[in-house]
Amino acid sequence: MPAATNPATAPAAPSPPDPTALLAWYDRHRRHLPWRAAPGTRQDPYRVFLSEIMLQQTTVVTVRPYYEAFLRRWPDVTALARAPLEEVLSAWAGLGYYARARNLHACARAVTERHGGHFPEGEAELLALPGIGPYTAAAIAAIAFERRAAPVDGNWERVLARLFAVEEALPKARAQFRGLALTLLPPARYGDFAQALMDLGATLCTPRKPACALCPWERACAARAEDNPERYPLKAAKAARPTRQGVAFLVIRADGAVLVRTRAARGLLGGMSEVPSTPWQPGGIANPAAHAPLAASWTALNAPVTHVFSHFALELQLWRAELPASAVAPAGHRWVLPGEFDAEAFPSVMRKVLAHAG
Repeated sequence: MPAATNPATAPAAPSPPDPTALLAWYDRHRRHLPWRAAPGTRQDPYRVFLSEIMLQQTTVVTVRPYYEAFLRRWPDVTALARAPLEEVLSAWAGLGYYARARNLHACARAVTERHGGHFPEGEAELLALPGIGPYTAAAIAAIAFERRAAPVDGNWERVLARLFAVEEALPKARAQFRGLALTLLPPARYGDFAQALMDLGATLCTPRKPACALCPWERACAARAEDNPERYPLKAAKAARPTRQGVAFLVIRADGAVLVRTRAARGLLGGMSEVPSTPWQPGGIANPAAHAPLAASWTALNAPVTHVFSHFALELQLWRAELPASAVAPAGHRWVLPGEFDAEAFPSVMRKVLAHAG
């Protein structure tokens, strides 16, 4: 017969999470971020929108200078809508996940054309805009318009997984997290609550070594009661990232100009500037010279350029050719001098290629 549990030594059952306790913690410890309005001040929907698009899959430290540069250049949604897409892509270069920049511009145009430059307030209306998914719609609705919404990002997921000791693994658990999030919402201050949960996950309920003793929900946390918060959230095993190969053709004119072209508007790195290359595919290309932009005397460089995208790794061999200053760019290509590189929308992988142009 199993021994009876001693009530005096049994761990206390977690108490329900109190949203007012989290809000009180947030009032004392909120992060000061350039896209957040001061306490008691209404948030600018455009700033919320811009920051949320930039912060997708990117850290605050990386985003901050891009965000501030965008605001200086395009201070409101109408200004962004009027900007040529090429300029937006150029300003975005280096931030990664370039479909976000195209979506950002398309959404700004839609807000201007459909809504007179004013963001709609409801989640359903926000979801109808290009590039805005459920998370971003909920974030704008809650933070900018004080709508009852739960923007469940990675920080929310980690906190929720630990609070309720969720045994289902990500990504399947996301539907469960959305339901749990709605049970936590306070009767007011939806924007502050959304940002408080983000801050809690970013500063205390971190992936490794969470600061449970400082957490306003320590006694409500099932994972803390188990004394194993780092076990959560559970994640399904990731598939191995495949590798693709290709050849990039680095053509240098005698005056230092480099031959470049613009990628197709749709697809990976759509609309960005690039050094011409073969297709990128597993095993590379059997006859790279057939994809060269022009006839030239090519020299294969020893060091390949490597880059990791979200769903594959890339290895680019570099073929270099030098041409006289009078060389004419073939159709669909153009010459760009080094002093003009910053004005081009070169993604990170192409900046690695251009480092070999000197």
